[in-house]
Amino acid sequence: MAAVMKQARPLRVCIVGPSLDIIGGQSIQLERLRVRLVQNPKLEVSFLPVNPRLIRPLRFLQRIKYVRTVVTSFVYFMSLLIKIPRVDVVHTFSASYWSFLLAPVPAMLAGRLFGKGVILNYHSGEADDHLTRWRTAKPLMHLAQLIAVPSGYLVDVFARHGLTAMSVPNFVEINQLPYRQRTSLRPLFLSNRNFEAHYNVSCVLRAFARIQERLPQAELTVAGDGPLRERLRSEARALRLRNVTFCGPVAFERMPMLYGEMDVYLNAPEIDNMPISILEAAACGLPVVTSDAGGIPYIVKNGVSALVVPSNDDAALAAAAIRLFEEPDLAPRLSAAARAEVLQRYVWPEVERNWMETYRLAAQCGSGA
Repeated sequence: MAAVMKQARPLRVCIVGPSLDIIGGQSIQLERLRVRLVQNPKLEVSFLPVNPRLIRPLRFLQRIKYVRTVVTSFVYFMSLLIKIPRVDVVHTFSASYWSFLLAPVPAMLAGRLFGKGVILNYHSGEADDHLTRWRTAKPLMHLAQLIAVPSGYLVDVFARHGLTAMSVPNFVEINQLPYRQRTSLRPLFLSNRNFEAHYNVSCVLRAFARIQERLPQAELTVAGDGPLRERLRSEARALRLRNVTFCGPVAFERMPMLYGEMDVYLNAPEIDNMPISILEAAACGLPVVTSDAGGIPYIVKNGVSALVVPSNDDAALAAAAIRLFEEPDLAPRLSAAARAEVLQRYVWPEVERNWMETYRLAAQCGSGA
């Protein structure tokens, strides 16, 4: 009887990762996933942030360099010891390098300590370099019974390093994304990657300088923030770009409006995995012009659902973008194919089935399930 009741209760899953206090692809995808999963009656879902806020009287400590890392990490570690014994499955989001050590590794250790099923949900496009250069990475990843990644690209990367990973793709909230068929393109371009070196927003600016030589009325909206903010603004001035708007970080709930206003999506990373922004742009009907970094060719095909060019080649990026205005039937054809792919593979019902199966497998691995 007890066994029947145990099977009947919802599976208790704790998602561990960054909160929306850290704006980025991981935190946005985590929040979307959490909101969807809590609606599933077969699950009891909780969230444990790796960047917890201190109580108000102590919150000033998180504004002090170095001190904030120590106190935030201490609160996070203590939260793990309190939370993990009460769940069946630990689902920890992961980036690479030091972030991997500070966030998912403690969660995986706690999960194994208390006999729980542990899923390492690895998202970084820097996985190959991480696994190659950090000797501790591979042994520590074995703390997880299951490794889930959002793309076939990372499945292949992990396989080259002797690790088995399963692909559970990111998804888009299709009903929240305004679709518009771009039958007559306006030269309104969008870039919305954070200002970090591997996202190479600099290449987008250089490409846009070339685009403006051909399309003088072209406009570029640059959404995002990061350590290269001032350098990129200075580069835009040095290139004498016109009609460029740096709109700063945009909250994820405001991004659909921005996609709806633009007509072409530009993307030029040198390292990437499965950028959700490409899927969102495609869902909104924007033709996508992108570099071929990392896992991007796994989600779009050159000449079929996007125009894909070599990484860090601003001339090729600009030429591809200009093609959209010289070949009137090209943008509608690419956009239709890209949106059809999103509707088939990257919407919630399909992704939910994948996660439910992954959670069941993880729970079977945990001795406390």
